[in-house]
Order: sequence, then structure tokens, then C-alpha cells
Amino acid sequence: MRGMRHCVLLVLLHLALGLAYQERVSIVGNAHSTFVKNAKIGNVHSVKRRSADEWPFFSRKHKVTKRSTDLGGDTCKALQGYDDRLINNTHMFTFNDLSGSVSLAWVGNDTGVVLALTTFQVPFFMLRFGQSKLYRSENYGKSFQDVTSLINNTFILTEFGIAIGPENSGKVILTGDVSGSRGSRIFLSTDSGNSFTHTDLPFHPLMQIMYNPKNSNLLMVLSITNELWLSQDFGAKWRKIHETVCLAKWGRDNAIFFTSSFNGSCNDRGMLDMKKTTDYGKTIRTIASKVFSFILEGRFVFASVMTGTGMLRMIHVSVDQGESWNIAQLPPVGHEQFYSILAANDDMVFMHVDEPGDTNVGTIFVSDDRGTVYSKSLERHLYTTTGIDTDFTVVTSLRGVYMTSVLAEDGSMQTVVTFDQGGEWELLQKPGNSKCVPSAKDKEQCNLHIHASYSTSMKLNVPMLPLTEPNAVGLILAHGSVGDAISVITADVYVSDDGGYSWLRALQGPHHYAILDSGGLLVAVEHNPSLPISQIKFSTDEGQCWHTYNFTKEPIYFTGLASEPGARSMNVSIWGYRESLITQYWVSVTIDFNRLLTRNCDTKDYVEWLAHSDDISDPTDGCMLGYKERFLRLRKDSVCWNGRNYLVNKQPTPCTCTLDDFMCDFGYYRLENSSECLEQPDLKGHALEFCLHGKKEQLQTRGYRKIPGDKCEGGVSPERREIDLSQKCISNLLDPQLQTGHSSRSVLIVVAVVVIMLLSVLAGVLFIKKYVCGGRFLVHRYSVLQQHAEANGIEGVDELDIHAAQSPKTDYHDDSDEDLLE
Repeated sequence: MRGMRHCVLLVLLHLALGLAYQERVSIVGNAHSTFVKNAKIGNVHSVKRRSADEWPFFSRKHKVTKRSTDLGGDTCKALQGYDDRLINNTHMFTFNDLSGSVSLAWVGNDTGVVLALTTFQVPFFMLRFGQSKLYRSENYGKSFQDVTSLINNTFILTEFGIAIGPENSGKVILTGDVSGSRGSRIFLSTDSGNSFTHTDLPFHPLMQIMYNPKNSNLLMVLSITNELWLSQDFGAKWRKIHETVCLAKWGRDNAIFFTSSFNGSCNDRGMLDMKKTTDYGKTIRTIASKVFSFILEGRFVFASVMTGTGMLRMIHVSVDQGESWNIAQLPPVGHEQFYSILAANDDMVFMHVDEPGDTNVGTIFVSDDRGTVYSKSLERHLYTTTGIDTDFTVVTSLRGVYMTSVLAEDGSMQTVVTFDQGGEWELLQKPGNSKCVPSAKDKEQCNLHIHASYSTSMKLNVPMLPLTEPNAVGLILAHGSVGDAISVITADVYVSDDGGYSWLRALQGPHHYAILDSGGLLVAVEHNPSLPISQIKFSTDEGQCWHTYNFTKEPIYFTGLASEPGARSMNVSIWGYRESLITQYWVSVTIDFNRLLTRNCDTKDYVEWLAHSDDISDPTDGCMLGYKERFLRLRKDSVCWNGRNYLVNKQPTPCTCTLDDFMCDFGYYRLENSSECLEQPDLKGHALEFCLHGKKEQLQTRGYRKIPGDKCEGGVSPERREIDLSQKCISNLLDPQLQTGHSSRSVLIVVAVVVIMLLSVLAGVLFIKKYVCGGRFLVHRYSVLQQHAEANGIEGVDELDIHAAQSPKTDYHDDSDEDLLE
């Protein structure tokens, strides 16, 4: 009877609420989390994942076997009698409404304020009617108050309805849908949602309202008619600053970058003008033309620009906020290929270059500190032809560490890791407490392989991506399998406490997990959508020993974990729902672990640890990217509280330069188990020339250049020179009229452009390839930021994908700023 009632209920809810019953992945630590009732795992796609041959590009010169400073001993005995303390600090709240989804938002750091927006929608022909309720908590989700009356019972848009201000500004913006209105209504709060005022907008937003990261009173948004609107007084008044805007972003120093179309349509991509204003739209200057899309990341501005042929695109990079541009220098690629920026910081850029054809693989290149000259880092990098699925992961808990997957020609997948920002890659070590999967060909040559975005896209039973936090030094939680390749067998949870050198199987089967108290506390809930749950697991020793706690006598259908961003909180909320006779209702269970760890940590609770090292006493060990880093780490057997004021204590010491501090220069590559850089066969005998700031430069190199961000001193220093050939060249494809304010020069430049176009028609593509910028077309297909395109209502575009860190978002939200470019 219960099963029949459940099935009938699902059908009714599906018709009534218009829900697609799929799990919305909630990333614990995000300031925004969304849960949907009745989440289920989809059908498992078959994936060919057999063992691969030895990868020819792996180097294994730097080996660390384990974190040896603090072995911890038997830490399971360190915590006793915790049930009573947790029972008295477990808080349950029931939301008695018919909502099909709930969105959470944390307002500020250490404020305890959480907003919960529940949504109920009923589709009716071409219309959709809905109701939303707003709840507010001041105690980290332990209890909520229904504050829907503060917003006059207005329906708040689920997609981008809550916008939280940067830092601890206390600013909150809710975007409502008012039937029959010519515009939308926004509700504004300056006191963390305790009170709201409302303003009617003269337009309908197309995307979430974007705060200026440095000044929360400055707001910007695109309308559904592609108008760019700006407010300088936190939404009280709005001013239209431009029409037909296709993409907009806040830059540094209050600058605004955007692309616009002169013919009134954003569908004509590749013919857009890129513009910039530094005085909030009073004066607007065009800084590039024939632009397909652009992105800002760190100190870099990337623009995808059409070439003179009108069929190809090339990527340009600026390090001075669009004032001058250079072409990204990469080995030649075919026009059917794409580029994807995987990660970028102020030092360097990781760029994926797709292989010709539908191979699902490419090569990772790493840039110099200007983002201009690139070197080969990793071959056969897995990246689907759709341009959205890659396992590239930035390990934020230890500098220079990245993980990703490579694909063999037989279809097998393996996980590789780099500890020096792409200088060398190697397989992950096999955990000592794990056995190889039965399908492994060689049981003695097994390694750990991590499930990431590609596995989740294939609907495998992997509920969470790898998780790291900057203030939880060396800690990584991830789902994986042990064998000679990634396996489709049910994944287990593995933990590394030294940045990926050594691993431990922590939990059997898939789980949701979270990092609390700067790594001093880990929590996990088993992932089983078909059965209700009542247990949470937790660890105080970085995943070596796990304890279980029954948080409820009445199990709930689990939908996700939620905790305050930043991994400093001691509160975690378990979200799910229970079934009644006619409906399902939301339940939130918040556990405060402050009472579990009864004392603050002091000096004796910490131990010194040298990153990238087996032996802290070895004076030659631990050098990575030019310096050693010593940390004070919490002892595994210390049951204490790091606290919100905990700061990562690190002591850097510079090292003498060796060849390990250099990566192969443009046109060079490394052999396996070798520090020597060899010239790429296809570039032998060719002068390495490129355009830089409008001048032709020739690179003379022994094959090495220092890794960006490397701090080594003295020692080895291979010769490298960039020679000015005193020749002008076309360093970018921006409109020449934008480069000068003198009319005479403008006329000459226009004539030159006409001549070049005529020559292009006569000589064709081969002529251009031979003579433009050293004879190398470096980029042939680019695309727009995927989530920028989605936020701005642009469909069917390619992406130039930037996956910056894949780390949880901060409190500042800009849904059009998800760091993707293709």
C-alpha cells in the first residue's frame, strides 16, 4: 500500500509541480545550495575503461610515499561517549508546505544567517503559476522563521532569485515575478534579510543581478531585451547604459566590460564590439572588434576574435585590462579543434587544446606569466567533444597540485596528478588498505583513479566531486576505484592528508561529504536515494577513523548536506523529506558539533609538517616550485576545536634552482623519467617567432623557462632570450581605428586593411597562414563562456571553457561569472 501511494504521489507531484525528478548536485560549502525532492540516480551508461599501456609522458622523479610527520596511531579511542553530547545539540525543523525544491543561501561569514527559499510551481498550458516561501534562520539552520510576509507573498524566481552581497555586507536581493507587470520587482535588504524594501524595475532581468565585488552598492544586470542596466545606490534607481549587450562583466577598479552588436542581434557572434567603461557608462570606449566572446580571470582578459578570413577565430590575451592585446602562442591546430582554459591565476594559465576529430582527448599546455607563450604539459587529456565534461580538478589545499584524467586509445581512463603546476604528471599511488578491482589485468600494478565531472555526466553513482578547502591543508576527499583504470564498479570514498601523494580508503560506497573546522572535522552521509537514512558519519582524524551517529528515530529521504562556506563552521545540516498521506514535506536536521569538541586547540595539539616531503629532517627534501613550505598541522589524535579564527601557519624557505624548477619552453617537450627538454619534431628548423605588442619577436631558447610562480634562487639558469626583430606585425585582429586617435593614421590604416583584405582574397588561407605573425595560426575555434551564454540567454554557442579551481563559490555570487571559456 505504501509503495502504491508513493508512486501515485510522484505522478501527482510531477504533474502539479512540474518537477524533473533529478538530483541537483549540492556542493557543500557553497553559499548557495539547491535540493529537489525524490532525487534518483539515472541509468548507468556503459563506459569502456580497460587498463592502459604505460603513459609515455609521465615523469616520476619526485616521489613521496606518505605523510610521515604524524602517523596518528590508533585515533579511534580518542573520542568516547559522544552520543549524549550530540543528541542535546541536534535540531530538527519541518517545513510544512508543498514546495518541490528549496534553495539555501548563507548571508555573510559567522553571522549564522541562512535564507531558505521554497518553490511550488504548477504548469498550465503555456503559463506557469507558482508560490514561494521565504524562511530565515539566525542560528546556522537550527530553526527557521517564515518571513514570507516581508516580501508581500511575492513569487521569487527560483533560477536566480537570491543574490547575496560580497563579504559581510549584509546585502540581499530577491528578484520577484509580478504578473501583468512591464518589469520585475526586487526586494532589497541591508540587514541580512531581517527587513526588506522593494523597488519596481523598468525591465525584466535576464540573469542574476551582479554586485561589484568591491562595492556592494554598485549593481549591474542584463534585461531580457539585452539592455545593460546599472545602479549606483543598491537598486534604488536604475540607469540604462547601453543597448544590445550580449555579455557583461565587472572588471578591476570598477571597470565594466561588455560586448555589443551594431545590428541589434547577439546571434551574429564574431561581429561583436568589445567595450569598456570606467565611469559607470558616462564614457564608453571600444577596445576590440570582431569579438566572439571574452572572459576575465585573475589579471588576464581573454577575447575570442575573428580572423581576417571571417571563418576562423583566434584568442587574444591582455594583462592590462584590455588596453593592449597579444595572441596566445600555441602549436598549430586544425580549424575543427577547440581550446579550453582549465584554470587561471595571476601567475599562469592551463589551456586544453583539442585533438582533430571526435577523439575526446587533447593536450594541456601551460602559459608563461603573461598568458602568451605556452608549453606542452600533458597529452591525451580527457575532454569530451561537447566541451563541457573534463575531470580537471584544482587541489586548493596544497599549492601547485592538479588532478585530471587521461584516455588511452582503447578507451580506458586513468587519473594523473601534478605537484608542480603541470611540470610533471604521474599516477596516483595505490592506497595501502585497498585491493585492486577484479577486472584489473595486473594486480601488482594498481593505482587509485578518481571519479570527477566525467563520471557524474555519465550518470555513475558518484554524488559528489572531489572536495578540497584552502584552510584544510593537504586534505582531499574524493570518490575513486583501485585498478589499472577507472572502474564502473561502485566507487568508494578516499582521503589524502598530504595533497594527493598518499591515499586511504575512508568509506565504502558513495557518500556525500563535507569539511568542517578547517579540516579538524569531516562528516559524511551515505548516498542511497531509494532508501531513507538516519545516520551521519564523522571523523576527527582526517578520515582514518569514522564514528556513526543516529540523528533521528524517523528516517528521512536524504537530498543533500549543507554547511556554511569556508569550512570553518561546526554546524552541518542534513536536508531531506518525509512522506505523509498526501504529500512530501521538507525536513532539515542541523547538528552542532561544537559540544563534541569540548576544548580549543593549543600549541601541543599541532605538529610541524613539511609539504612535498617524506622526511622533515632532510635538508634537500620538500623543495617544490622553488621553496619549501612548513605547516603546523593538527595532530590526528587531538580531539579539539581549531575555531573560526584559525589561520594556516606556513613558513616558506627558498631553494636553489634546479632543472625541476623549469618547464619545457615553447616548442619543446620532456621524455619520461627525464629532466631534459627536447625540441618538438614538427618545429625543428623553424624560427620561433611571434608577435608581442605589435613587434615581431624571436625566441632563442635552450628549451627551458622558469615555472610561473617558482621562487627558487641561484643555481641552474638555462639561457633564454626574446629578441626584438624591429619589424612590425599584426599582433591582434582588433579594429585598427581603435589603436589611434589621429585621423591621418586612421586613413592609412583603413587603406592597409583594405589592401590586406584584397591580398587575402587573392592569396587565400595558405598565404595568411604563412605570413601572419610568424606563419602560425594558433587558435582556430573558440567559444563563449557556457554559463555566461546561459545567463545571457544565448543558445547554441561554443564555449571557451575556464574551470577555475572547481572550488566552492564564495559569498559573492555572479551566476554569469562561472569561469568557463571554450
